[in-house]
Amino acid sequence: MLVETLAAALICLDPGHATAPAVGRQLEPIGPGSRELKIKDGGGAAGEAPVALAIARRTRDALRARGLRVAMTRNGGDYRGGNRERARFCNARGAALMIRIHADGSTSPAASGISTLVPARRAGWTDDVYAASRRAGALVQRELVRTTGARDLGVVERGDLTGFNWADVPVVLAETGFMTNPREASLLRSAPYQQRLANGLAAAALRFVRP
Repeated sequence: MLVETLAAALICLDPGHATAPAVGRQLEPIGPGSRELKIKDGGGAAGEAPVALAIARRTRDALRARGLRVAMTRNGGDYRGGNRERARFCNARGAALMIRIHADGSTSPAASGISTLVPARRAGWTDDVYAASRRAGALVQRELVRTTGARDLGVVERGDLTGFNWADVPVVLAETGFMTNPREASLLRSAPYQQRLANGLAAAALRFVRP
């Protein structure tokens, strides 16, 4: 039954960054059993963390309005863990989908648009969630572009993201625009545009969990 499936489905939202500076300088393995280490939180683009949280809160409300359950890795302005902890948080809750919410940055203020990152296939790390994450990524990218009219930068595979490599549930990362582009930064800080993004993420999640 569709209603039963939706009632059981949990979407895990991960608003990016906001790690305390002391924690951010610490390192963590890029994947299970790896000797390669990566900084827990590079800090993101200027102003990204509060924008990501605002979008996540609106997405949470939109998801709940559609009958889905929601968990959030953070619901405040600080976060003491790294990306491994974020993935483990969603893993432990058996999320149907983990949506990581970020905004992009560039050395060029002209750079603009939305992209959705998904895990590259890495044996022992992401091969179990690769196909489902690709499907979710395509849905997220399509819905975000549809609801915002932003430039479509496509779906991009990444094998170097700790939050992907530790995930045991389907996972995507939405780059919702460029904080380094004055026009997009203004939009990303505005409530109406945040709601458009939230509606797009919620619509994509609903399509993903629908049998």
